[in-house]
Amino acid sequence: MINGKKVVVVMPAYNAARTLQQTYAEVVAENVADLIIVVDDASHDETVAVAKTLPNVMVCVHASNRGYGANQKTCYRMALESGADIVVMIHPDYQYTPKLLPAMVSLVANGLYPCVIGSRILGSNAVRLGMPRWKYLANRLLTLAENALLGAKLSEYHTGYRAFSTELLRRLPLARNSDDFVFDNQILAEILWLGATIGEVSCPAHYFPEASSINFRRSVTYGFGCLATALAYRLAKAGLKQSRLFN
Repeated sequence: MINGKKVVVVMPAYNAARTLQQTYAEVVAENVADLIIVVDDASHDETVAVAKTLPNVMVCVHASNRGYGANQKTCYRMALESGADIVVMIHPDYQYTPKLLPAMVSLVANGLYPCVIGSRILGSNAVRLGMPRWKYLANRLLTLAENALLGAKLSEYHTGYRAFSTELLRRLPLARNSDDFVFDNQILAEILWLGATIGEVSCPAHYFPEASSINFRRSVTYGFGCLATALAYRLAKAGLKQSRLFN
């Protein structure tokens, strides 16, 4: 809890048995989370068994694999139902360091930003820490196009580390968003549509075999989805075409 605000950390999990406990331990060590929620999207490994051994963790299991976006929808619904004031989403694959939790939560708790993201691009060390060069290039090109269409200046839109005020989360049409990976992109575009500001902190990310990743084909699908979202935003902003995400 920070500034009297209840902090809930949510982890959308899929085959994260090898890294979940380490991520959890560092989240707890930062001493800001009042509750941790793990939503398992029908993993094939021991993710659920590991999650159920962890103290102060609420575990939800999808009976079938619904997709990354659908997993987050469950995460945020449960967090709101638990009475959270601030919700932080972090992947349980230990790619992003939980040591940034106090900084990100403080920025939201003190009313500076309703949304804060952990950026792998700020600090210019993404490739040095292992981000594949093709992913780095794709990230930069997509971000350039999205900033132009969305009228923003974010360093990236593709991080899996975000903190939100629940006032902001309640205003977002989460149910209308994709159940796939482009959910991450849509939610940031919707925040910008509402006129809210997004803060960024530099976040070193590590790449290793257990860290979650999507293959090249799905990355291409995600990239086109991001561009489609940004274009829908621009057309809606200009009053040229209505969108179910931006109204």
